[in-house]
Amino acid sequence: MINIRETDKTCFPKYDEVSQNVDISSEYKVRRIDSGLGGFVFEEVQVEPRIKDLSKYERAMEFEQMFDISNWRFYMAFDDETPIGAMTIAGPTEKLDMIGGRTDACVLWDIRISDKYKHMGIGQKLFNLGLENAKNDGYKLMIIECQNNNVPACRFYKKQGALLSKIDMHAYDSEPGCENEVQFIWYLDLD
Repeated sequence: MINIRETDKTCFPKYDEVSQNVDISSEYKVRRIDSGLGGFVFEEVQVEPRIKDLSKYERAMEFEQMFDISNWRFYMAFDDETPIGAMTIAGPTEKLDMIGGRTDACVLWDIRISDKYKHMGIGQKLFNLGLENAKNDGYKLMIIECQNNNVPACRFYKKQGALLSKIDMHAYDSEPGCENEVQFIWYLDLD
């Protein structure tokens, strides 16, 4: 029986048990038109299949070392007692630059589903619960970051009604192994 519920920081060890693997078989290549003044063209191209493990960049057990998480919400999905999905929505937080000082915005900080439970609607259920609570908390905007090589996430956010609002072709230049990735920032209006 799959159970989805809001949790708290006491569940961080279980949260970190949920894999953060991204299956990459294609990515969006971004090409500027007229040096960017004419816009951008996105082309999905096939790449050598690989798995990117995002857990080396993100561990729930480290959230409090980086941020005040007092207005963050955490959600998990369990198959009986086995953690199979997790999500974090961050409210306005000092040093969380993505919000840009807004008090009416939140960030979808993390959403992950264990490999064998992907494509079963669990991510959608987690997202729906978080979205409902974000609206109830009075947020007007959800900000979501992903990369050009996470095509499934891009499709998911588009399906939710989010709009690709920012593109940073150099956001990861200083991160070894990620230098060629493009940062996509999506905005989802919650009104």
